[in-house]
Amino acid sequence: MRKQRGFAMRTLARVAVFAALIAVLGLPGSLNVFGNAVPITLQTMGVMLAGAVLGSWRAALAVVVLLVLVAAGLPLLAGGRGGLGVFTGPSAGYLVGWVAGAAVTGWLVERGGRDPGLVRLIVACLVGGVGVIYLFGIPVQALVTGISLRRAAWLSLIFLPGDVIKAVLASLVARGTQRAYPDAVPAVHQERLRSGGGR
Repeated sequence: MRKQRGFAMRTLARVAVFAALIAVLGLPGSLNVFGNAVPITLQTMGVMLAGAVLGSWRAALAVVVLLVLVAAGLPLLAGGRGGLGVFTGPSAGYLVGWVAGAAVTGWLVERGGRDPGLVRLIVACLVGGVGVIYLFGIPVQALVTGISLRRAAWLSLIFLPGDVIKAVLASLVARGTQRAYPDAVPAVHQERLRSGGGR
């Protein structure tokens, strides 16, 4: 029982660290370009990193923790945004998409086993951290701003080059971390937890 509690505490610590990392990546602020109501931020890179290192459900939990704190009023989103109002604005779908995007990224990395490899990491970050987030974000942006879905999709193309760069950077950081600390590979961490040797 004590060992299980220890594992639970270490898991919660990892979740908290990545929730904090996503928040810290909002410190440089945000940028609105070409009249887009949704800002460009670095925080999606934190979502991708969480998925690549924590795996599916832990990464999703890290994002949920962050969003709960944001809903409670803490200014943890880029530009110092916080409060319930952000969940009714143009970015609301992207925020919800962070949860699904982190989970999908983590799930794809987990399928890579003990050595997911850089290509898999990049694909996982692009599919989960870009594709899934857009899938949630674009329709909500269209609904909230009263523009057509096609117009919202065109506006989202502004994010694409930067998001691809963030996916590659997140993959490189995750790959380097996993080489130095194998326990940062989600499948390895899960194996150690099951065997009683995790941390």
